[in-house]
Amino acid sequence: MTNNTIEFIMAGRRQRRRRWILVTSLLAALAFMLCCAMLLLGNTIYPAKDVLRALSGEQLKGISFAVSTIRLPRMLAGLFAGFAFGIAGYTFQTMLRNPLANPNVIGITSGSSAAAVFCILVLQTSGAVVSLAAVIAGLVTVLFIYILSRGKSFSIGRLILIGIGIQAMLDAVISYFLVVGSERDIPSALRWLTGSLNGSQMRELPPLVIIVVICTPILIVLGKHLSILELGEQSASSLGVDTDKTRIALIVSSVCMVAIATATTGPIAFVSFLAGPIAVRLVGVGSSNAIPAGLVGINLVLASDLIGQFAFEYRFPVGIITGLLGAPYLIFLLIRMNRKGEL
Repeated sequence: MTNNTIEFIMAGRRQRRRRWILVTSLLAALAFMLCCAMLLLGNTIYPAKDVLRALSGEQLKGISFAVSTIRLPRMLAGLFAGFAFGIAGYTFQTMLRNPLANPNVIGITSGSSAAAVFCILVLQTSGAVVSLAAVIAGLVTVLFIYILSRGKSFSIGRLILIGIGIQAMLDAVISYFLVVGSERDIPSALRWLTGSLNGSQMRELPPLVIIVVICTPILIVLGKHLSILELGEQSASSLGVDTDKTRIALIVSSVCMVAIATATTGPIAFVSFLAGPIAVRLVGVGSSNAIPAGLVGINLVLASDLIGQFAFEYRFPVGIITGLLGAPYLIFLLIRMNRKGEL
């Protein structure tokens, strides 16, 4: 390898690094501005200095309650859930080498949702019980899908098809729970199923925050292997990657994040589906886009929630807005993959 070739490769790496830093910084700045907007905007728009005073613990009539009890939990729920959906969706899509292989499409979110709805409507529980049930159900769902998709050899196409079938079955289970559940609890369950930040409370957030803090470093550290896993089983193994252990660690961490986020805010549609492709388009290939994907997830959730609150005559849950954004992209992706013969 000549010196010119080495210099060319190093220059490309430096350029990709600069682009990664620039895009990530801009996404972080946008997320910060959206967080500020979530705290400032509402039925009453409060000055920034009064919001800061309320956040510092000073008691201001009307403002302290609105900011600390309503707006702050709503903003934090969107922040951590959006990051969890974004980074987990990117991990699944990259690891399985298919944009359709994300928790929304292959049934993992539906598994967590079914468990959470069962707890809400049948057991009439909430909080930690719902979070634990959602995590367990998400892990069981992905394990079941993974076992069924292996056959003689692991097949991504088979995994996606089985996941779609499992999702349809779990959606039917959710519908059954809605039919037999208590009429008193059905409205809250329906609001939760659309994906909503309404009614977020500080006491519900610790499990989500803890899981995100624990699992994010795992996904970042193992994220350097994602590009190798994209090369295929044999290539990754020949390069020294323990594909089974790496994949299991990535799947468990991602499922835990998606399940807890789903238990906290409901299954906010298409965030995990959109975040990864948007991050890759902004940053480019050749580097780990886990953090940018998480930041895109934050921006999607917070921006969609603000649109749902203030852009229309009636207020809509965040899941409806993200669904309107994601559904056309899903159709476009299916058409493009069909033309390429990938379906």
